[in-house]
Amino acid sequence: MVETYHVAFVIFGLAIFAAVVLPRLLMHRPMSLPIIYVGAGFVLFAIPHGVGPPDMVENSVVVEHLTELVVIVSLMGAGLKIDRPFSWRGWGTTWRLLGITMPLTIGAAVFLGWWVLGLHVATAVLLGAVVAPTDPVLASDIEAGPPLSEVEEEPDVQQEHSVRFALTSEAGLNDGLAFPFTNLAIVLAAATAPASLAWVGEWTLYYVLYKIIVGVLAGIVLGYAGGLVIFRLPASSKVSEALAGAEALSGTLFIYGATEIVGGYGFLAVFVGALVVRKFEWEHDYYRTLDEFAVMVERLLMAVVLVLFGGALAGGLLAPLTLTEVGIGLALLLVVRPLAGTIGLLGSGLSWPSRAIVASFGIRGIGSFYYLSHALNEASFAELELVIAAERLWALLGFVVLASVVIHGITASPVMDAFERWEERTRPVREARADGAGEAPADGESDQ
Repeated sequence: MVETYHVAFVIFGLAIFAAVVLPRLLMHRPMSLPIIYVGAGFVLFAIPHGVGPPDMVENSVVVEHLTELVVIVSLMGAGLKIDRPFSWRGWGTTWRLLGITMPLTIGAAVFLGWWVLGLHVATAVLLGAVVAPTDPVLASDIEAGPPLSEVEEEPDVQQEHSVRFALTSEAGLNDGLAFPFTNLAIVLAAATAPASLAWVGEWTLYYVLYKIIVGVLAGIVLGYAGGLVIFRLPASSKVSEALAGAEALSGTLFIYGATEIVGGYGFLAVFVGALVVRKFEWEHDYYRTLDEFAVMVERLLMAVVLVLFGGALAGGLLAPLTLTEVGIGLALLLVVRPLAGTIGLLGSGLSWPSRAIVASFGIRGIGSFYYLSHALNEASFAELELVIAAERLWALLGFVVLASVVIHGITASPVMDAFERWEERTRPVREARADGAGEAPADGESDQ
């Protein structure tokens, strides 16, 4: 008799091994790690071996905490990768994506959920909140490179770095906007009379202003404290040298936990904290060590989650899906996000090829799993589950994430490779323009 415990060891051992080996094999190929993980999980759990497929609906608390851990580690890594100093002007594309593109995406998803699917207004808002954010975990093929790479490559004249910066910074900060809408759905679900608007004050003051402000301030303060520890207390023993880079994980857990304790948005605090640490010693080589450790942990956790997701697919996660919901899922990925992204980037300094990539690669993934499981675990939504059928929401979100993993995973490397070739051909023109203007233009200054 085979012990299911030992079978689980084999499954997760293969997932971790793949996380280490596959990146060497898939570089510049029309395939991505997430596709391999999800496919492997489907096959592994479809084989009869005594371990049943995971149930994301029944085990939503486990899903919430596991995806929560993956996302916060990814947010720390995303913050450490950004080589562009923080400024309102230099981060112009980010503000456009957060302030225009994301609200448009949420609004479109709410409308489709309410008008087409006939969902309760609270559930429609929840659908908009969970499908709108660009995922920081699954965007490895298009996110910014390791720390110091953009500094060394003169990003002001390289549109490729502007594309990667835009998507990385958006994925890092969009939780500050997605979480308030997730909480809006929870508040609406609990409201006895949503039309009375009595809930507006609570949501605006607490879930928007207080939690965002506390999250930002906690990230700044704790990030600065972390920078002091990392760069003012250098490693002086073999043990500390052997654990080099582990500060990225410990800092992530501490910042997130401390911020959540005082009621702020921990996701936002982790990313802001990483930005503050990154600014502490701008061109210090140790940032590469921190990033490598964060990436290693993130890839291992991502492998486990996506293998389990593949197993959930094998267990029938998509069974409640209808053709209408398939159409809505594809529309959200292929129409709503690209259109909202294009509108948000109108008038930006990005070239049109750059805008097309940023607008189209709003990858949906593990963060969306967290938001949905978190909301459905709330008491106010537990009462609505009989009406909205949690299985239906999980099926729709599972399809959106699966479609994003496949579509974006297949196209990311070829698109970015083609974009790099275009950039090399047009770079002399951009350099000439930059020299003629006396300085290189920032994202929001000129069109190309």
